[in-house]
Amino acid sequence: MLHDKTIVKTSLAALLFGAVCIVIFLLAKPQTQTDQLKIVSTIFPGYDFARAIAGDNADITMLIYPGSEVHSFEPSPQDIINIQDSDVFIYVGGESEAWVEKIIANLDTNRTKIVRMMDAVDLVKEELVEGMEPEHKHEHEDEDGHESEVEYDEHVWTSPLNAIKIVESIRDALVNADPQNANFYQAATTNYIEQLAQLDSDIRATLSDTTHHTLIFGDRFPLRYFVEEYNLQYYAAFPGCSDQTEASTATLAFLINKIKSENIKYIFTIELSNQAVARTIAAETGTEILEFHSLHNISKSDFDSGKTYLQIMHQNLTNLKRALN
Repeated sequence: MLHDKTIVKTSLAALLFGAVCIVIFLLAKPQTQTDQLKIVSTIFPGYDFARAIAGDNADITMLIYPGSEVHSFEPSPQDIINIQDSDVFIYVGGESEAWVEKIIANLDTNRTKIVRMMDAVDLVKEELVEGMEPEHKHEHEDEDGHESEVEYDEHVWTSPLNAIKIVESIRDALVNADPQNANFYQAATTNYIEQLAQLDSDIRATLSDTTHHTLIFGDRFPLRYFVEEYNLQYYAAFPGCSDQTEASTATLAFLINKIKSENIKYIFTIELSNQAVARTIAAETGTEILEFHSLHNISKSDFDSGKTYLQIMHQNLTNLKRALN
């Protein structure tokens, strides 16, 4: 009887030891590799462009959470790991993404292909137009204490023709990272560029038949590339990357007088805005508030529903047509 109990105890111990070994093996086993590319984009335009080109061939991550403030974003340790583990990393460049430069300085570019959207287009300088609040920020100086080069507007994707150039750069990175699926990426890019070119044609056709060509923004103005491309004039409360939300009396008075003198019926705000300045001006002028979405970020509900660059830009065109007629 004692011998039988010893056998039972030994068997149970062996089973327990075997179970523990299996658990340790499963926990230590590396993640199963897939054929999907890992693409990381800091913001929505890069995310959506990559989605249009890669389709189901890629696992695409947008670092900046939908609905959050883009300009104050700080990457988490997991964000940095995601960038380091990516096959293709897409970012804008410029002052609001200065944090990126330290990360990519240590990236293995043989493994991770990098797309800097500002490198894909002809840049325009940041500007202060008449009546606009100046930005309150430090002067940028080089190592010798001199002012650095002029800053360029970062919102390069707002022109559909710029979007085409950016899409081509993303396509090249995907083909380089995954040559086996090159034909798929090439065909998807050709199709998507046709849609972007049609958007450009629709905008030009709409603007050729409008009464006015001046836009008033009671908000930041991140649309320089758009107005430059389509020869529109604008006035706004703040520059595109300003962190200000309260306008001075002088700025409010200027925009109110401009609306009245040019008989403008609509005032614009951008996405995710508190609309405080626009509401103040609208109350004084009887104007109606419309949104012009810059696509720098989108709401969580729009993100979850799968809203795209093309859909949002067509809604912008609808509002633009209404305002300028």
